[in-house]
Amino acid sequence: MSSNTSNIVFDDIFTINAIDKEGKKFDRVSRLYAHSKNYDMDLTLDYNIELFPLQQGQQVALALATSLSRGPPADGEEEKDVEVWRPDGKGRRGLEEDYEYVMYGKVYRFDGGTAEIVTAYASFGGLLMSLTGSFRHMTNIVLGNPVYVLLRR
Repeated sequence: MSSNTSNIVFDDIFTINAIDKEGKKFDRVSRLYAHSKNYDMDLTLDYNIELFPLQQGQQVALALATSLSRGPPADGEEEKDVEVWRPDGKGRRGLEEDYEYVMYGKVYRFDGGTAEIVTAYASFGGLLMSLTGSFRHMTNIVLGNPVYVLLRR
């Protein structure tokens, strides 16, 4: 990870194995199941299909970040001013510029399965995510912390 992405706590490339394998429950939401290329992680993620249509077999880059800012506040800049996203585009440009789909939520559960394998759960306004794999790759994901999920094809 480079210094300009210091707020990214996890990132990898995932291949989508299945979408809605337990049936479709909502009109505009699907659940994808994917496996990562580099860290051997399993991902389950709910997403809006109108905003970000995906297909089985497709690869998607996923990042989890604690903030959209590209780094710590600049000299003379307040922390509260770093997270300025504005629909008119006049706010500070952040990590969202590099991705096609962004959701904001909270890590609400962390399960230690075996000593080595853990699962982190997050909710993004009711859209859920679970990420399972080696605890070594998830040491920066903290229970109770806010989190952004960022996706791009």
